[in-house]
Amino acid sequence: MPRVFLSPSTQEFNPYIDGGNEEYYMNVITDAMIPYLEASGISYGRNDPERTVGGSIQLSNADSYDLHLAIHSNAAGPANAGRVRGTQVYYYPTSQQGKRAADIFANNFMEIYPDPSKVQVIPTTSLTELRRTKAPAILIEVAYHDNREDAQWIRDNIDVIAENLAVSVGDFLGVKIQPEPLGA
Repeated sequence: MPRVFLSPSTQEFNPYIDGGNEEYYMNVITDAMIPYLEASGISYGRNDPERTVGGSIQLSNADSYDLHLAIHSNAAGPANAGRVRGTQVYYYPTSQQGKRAADIFANNFMEIYPDPSKVQVIPTTSLTELRRTKAPAILIEVAYHDNREDAQWIRDNIDVIAENLAVSVGDFLGVKIQPEPLGA
């Protein structure tokens, strides 16, 4: 059975420009993904929002997963706060499977993000969650939570984002995601 480790942000200290925080909204998206995964026969593990990123890595590495998916929202640096929009999909540069996953997720996300030209795939060695997990890993920054339009887009599209991410998981794992989750 294909397996994915879901790692929504544990960063409750990252506030959205108009209320809420990164940890809350990324966990809401993850909750909305789970019925699609279950309906499609994809097994999953999940981090504990009470733990740090190190705890997420430990939980992921404690079992065998085909993909480690970190789900975050972004904030621009102080000089650009509130003025940047877009989606970034990060992967570790020496991971061929991480690059393949990043490309799948970015291509699918272009179908739903308001400006597809702002969806990027970026290799990086600086993110611990990509560097230290056993499974191929990506980290998606779905949009900028310090930008009023992006923050509202996230809130208005929780289910659309969740389904898109679930489809991307399925595409990477070679599983067709069922269009209607169980109990829908």
